[in-house]
Amino acid sequence: MDIVALANQVMPYITAAVGAYGGAVLTKAQDLAADESVNLGRRLLQRFLSREESRERIESAVQDVVETPDDEDLHAALRGQLKKALAADPGLAGDVAELLRTAPAAAIAANVGSQIVSGSSISGDNIQIGQARDVDIRRH
Repeated sequence: MDIVALANQVMPYITAAVGAYGGAVLTKAQDLAADESVNLGRRLLQRFLSREESRERIESAVQDVVETPDDEDLHAALRGQLKKALAADPGLAGDVAELLRTAPAAAIAANVGSQIVSGSSISGDNIQIGQARDVDIRRH
């Protein structure tokens, strides 16, 4: 399993959760109305924090990102702590990879020339649009 790639895949979800909840991301109960990506980020972070050996370092790195969200060095430090935890625990790596398989698509394009829809989910006949620009929706 490629630990570096796995840690890189995890970061957008965890930083989305940190951005949405701030420091409360470490303790907040799951909010059913929250965006799927944010919820996935919280679940991923909870799984990382369930590993006692790395909990304090990851919590500290998350708190640093909460306090200075635009500092790329702090994001890199958090990613480094996540990589260490993944490398040290194959079970954690497997669980994280499985959680990522449930990740919502980052963007959906219907066909060439279509608009991009991001932060959305499609399930059955339902489409939840997170963000859309210049979209004309018609019933056929």
